Amino acid sequence: MSSDQPLLEVEDLTTTFSTDDGTLTAVDGVDFSVDTGETVCIVGESGSGKTVATESITKIIKTPPGHVEGSVRYEGRDLLSLPEPKLREIRGNEIAHIFQNPQEAMNHCYTVGWQIAEALQIHQDVSDEAARAKAVDLLDRVGIANASSRFDDYPHEFSGGQKQRVMIAMALVGDPDLLIADEPTTALDVTVQAQILKLLDELQDEFDMGILFVTHDLGVVAQIADRIVVMYAGKVMERGGVLDIFDNPAHPYTQQLLECLPEFGGTGGGIPGTLPDPHDPPDGCRFAPRCEYAEEACRTGGQPEEIEVAPGQRVSCVHYGPGGSPSVVRSEEFGPANGDETGPTGGESGVGPADD
Repeated sequence: MSSDQPLLEVEDLTTTFSTDDGTLTAVDGVDFSVDTGETVCIVGESGSGKTVATESITKIIKTPPGHVEGSVRYEGRDLLSLPEPKLREIRGNEIAHIFQNPQEAMNHCYTVGWQIAEALQIHQDVSDEAARAKAVDLLDRVGIANASSRFDDYPHEFSGGQKQRVMIAMALVGDPDLLIADEPTTALDVTVQAQILKLLDELQDEFDMGILFVTHDLGVVAQIADRIVVMYAGKVMERGGVLDIFDNPAHPYTQQLLECLPEFGGTGGGIPGTLPDPHDPPDGCRFAPRCEYAEEACRTGGQPEEIEVAPGQRVSCVHYGPGGSPSVVRSEEFGPANGDETGPTGGESGVGPADD
C-alpha cells in the first residue's frame, strides 16, 4: 500500500434491505476514509445508518435481505468484489469488529479463554497449547488481572467492563490493521468507559491500527477522534477534523447535536421531530423537515453537494452553495463561516477530554 493511500476508502456506499413494506435504504451513497493510525468517528442519532455502514464494509449484514453496493477499498483491494472465502480471510483478521453488547456477542456455554483461542485458531494454524498461551497474553494485554487463572472462567463471571475487554482481546487475535468499534462503551458507566477508551488508545499506538468508531456520544468523540463524519438518515451531513467540527459546526444538524450536550454549553434538550421513514425519504436535504433554517431549495432535488467551508471540513447544505448565505445558519456562537478566522475559543478547541 502506498503511503498516500488511505487504509480504508469507502465511496458511494449504498445498503438496502428488502422488506414487506418495500425497499428500505439504510445507507445512501456514503463516502469516508480511514488512514493508518487514525481514529475516525461516525456520529449521529440512532437510526442514522452508522452501524449498517460499518457492517457493510466487511459484508457482515445478512444478505438477503440486505444488499450492498459501492466501493470499499482496503489497502487497495475492493472488498465488495471479493468472493466470500477471500473476504473471510480479511474479516476478523486484518479488519476486526468490536460490537456494542458483549453480553450478546459471547457464548455463555464456553469459557472466555476457549472463545479467544478458537478465534485465533480460525485464522492461524497453531496448536491448542500455543492458542492458550496467546489468549492468556491477550487477556493480560487488555487489562484482565490474573489472566492465566481467568482463562477458564465463563462470561457470567466477568463484569460488563471486563466482558468488553475480553471482546477487545478477541478482536486483536489477528493483529488487525483496522478496528471497527460499534458503540463499544454505550452500556458502561463513565469510569469504566474512560478505562476502555484509554485502553483502545494504548492499543492503537502499539499496533498502529486505524480505528473506525461508531457512536452517538459526542463526549466520547471529543476524547478520541481525529476526524468526524456526521450521518443523518443514511447521508453524510458534515465531515472534518475534530477541532473544526466542535469549534465551528457548519451543518444545522451538527449544531443541534452539540446543542443537546450541557457539558458543551448546550441546553441538554433533544432535537425536535423524528428521522424520516427510510422507505420513503424526503426530497432535498434529509434534515430539512426538522431544520429551522430550511427553505424551499432545501426541500427539492437530492441531498445538497458537499461544500468545503474550511480546509478538510465539508458540509452538505444549500446555504453554503451557489447563491446561498452561510450567515443564515452560522451564528457568532459557532464561529466564522469562512473558516479563515479563529473560532469562539480563540483557535483552541473548547472541548477537552471528559473527566475520567
